[in-house]
Amino acid sequence: MRKIEHIGIAVANLAASNALFEKLLGSPAYKTEEVASEGVRTSFFKSGPNKIELLEATHPDSPIAKFLERKGEGIHHIAFDVEDIRAEMARLREEGFTLLNEEPKRGADNKWVAFLHPKSAGGVLVELCQEIPD
Repeated sequence: MRKIEHIGIAVANLAASNALFEKLLGSPAYKTEEVASEGVRTSFFKSGPNKIELLEATHPDSPIAKFLERKGEGIHHIAFDVEDIRAEMARLREEGFTLLNEEPKRGADNKWVAFLHPKSAGGVLVELCQEIPD
């Protein structure tokens, strides 16, 4: 893992949260997109070299909707940038981590993504991210 790629925050209302984070960070979101396969609408903010992803559910059965029901708004996951997502998945599986994905899938911000189950990662949902080449 090369660096923290971003921190994901579950929000109930993306527009209201975008306004809040714009005031907090002093700049608007640089990207907003929907990831239909995950039932989520996202926006990304930068603060120096760091990124924050806000996640809003697009339907009541989505993972973010379920998270919000259980825990309310707040930090949802931490994402790490990796050079080779398949190799990193294999390494972590060998180390005893439970992966939620057998194969990487297309995520937001032009990334291949895969997740580690929080029960195997100290209660933290970990996302692995690899930039998709153009």
